Amino acid sequence: MTKSIEASCRLCRREKQKLFLKGQRCFTDKCSVVRKPYVPGQRAKRRVIESEYYLQLRAKQKAKRFYGLRERQFRNYYEKAVKKKGITGEMLLQFLEIRLDNVVYHMGFASSRDQARQLIGHGHVTVDGKVVDIPSYQLKENQVIGIAPGSKDIVPVLEAKESAGSLTPPEWMEVDLNKLEGKVLKVPERDQIQVPIDERLIVELYSK
Repeated sequence: MTKSIEASCRLCRREKQKLFLKGQRCFTDKCSVVRKPYVPGQRAKRRVIESEYYLQLRAKQKAKRFYGLRERQFRNYYEKAVKKKGITGEMLLQFLEIRLDNVVYHMGFASSRDQARQLIGHGHVTVDGKVVDIPSYQLKENQVIGIAPGSKDIVPVLEAKESAGSLTPPEWMEVDLNKLEGKVLKVPERDQIQVPIDERLIVELYSK
């Protein structure tokens, strides 16, 4: 399981944008991006020359941090996307979006992707009725995701369920929060993937 060794709020500040790594805190005035709208470090306010390479690198770093991946994992997804028929950048985002941890988060069963990975790793999540403990598990159309029967009353799930009531899940999935169950209706198209990422810059970087 991927585990970040750097403070989540510092990651968001480094990208100068909310990556929603801390659950509900990201929606409040306590969010570090709101309180400290500049990159961390002693040279935070130094003017940076944004070269082509700099922009490409930042796009890749932002995507890795957004989905909680290491470089090797992310590179593997890119190589899979290159081999798949279609637009490479779009294929890359599709692979990332249909990861089990990302779907569990979008369905409102976890407050963040990091928490979703913990729930999955501890055996609290099922796919088509069977426990799956691999956060990177690639989901398919019409697969049903749910919280295991014995895990529906644990504190993280109850808190996530309460806060998810006001959120709207992506249109490519359907969710029943009362049952803590949802279904992937289809693999999302690019216009259905709402992420603060410019995948074209990532493809340009890896294509060099």
